[in-house]
Amino acid sequence: MAVCKVVCFAVVALVAAAAAQDETKSYTTKYDNIDLEEILRSERLLKNYFNCLMDVGPCTPDGTELKKTVPDALQNKCAACTPKQQAGTERVISFLIEKYPEQFLKLEKKYDPTGVYRKEYQAEAEKRGFKLPAPL
Repeated sequence: MAVCKVVCFAVVALVAAAAAQDETKSYTTKYDNIDLEEILRSERLLKNYFNCLMDVGPCTPDGTELKKTVPDALQNKCAACTPKQQAGTERVISFLIEKYPEQFLKLEKKYDPTGVYRKEYQAEAEKRGFKLPAPL
């Protein structure tokens, strides 16, 4: 689930990893030891997560959990993310922007249709060296 969670946070939170962690609550760490780089190297796995998040393909149990977590992560600046999830988020953001900008934008449009989170995280993204693609 952490991989899927990381992918989703990366796509929709636009550098939510920079936000402070809320000590009173955190998302599950059950899947934090999944090899994120293996996922990013596999077009098949990336496509499966993408389709899940876009509601055009089946979801694993962790994908379903992820979709329930996304609104909270966006609204609370990933305050319940662990440091490992925050680092993974940043890695996935940079990967998607660089390698799959169209998918990044489609996910952003789905999870941030009004652009409120892009506006909120834009300065932090630029500070971290992310050049966000123009919105759809």
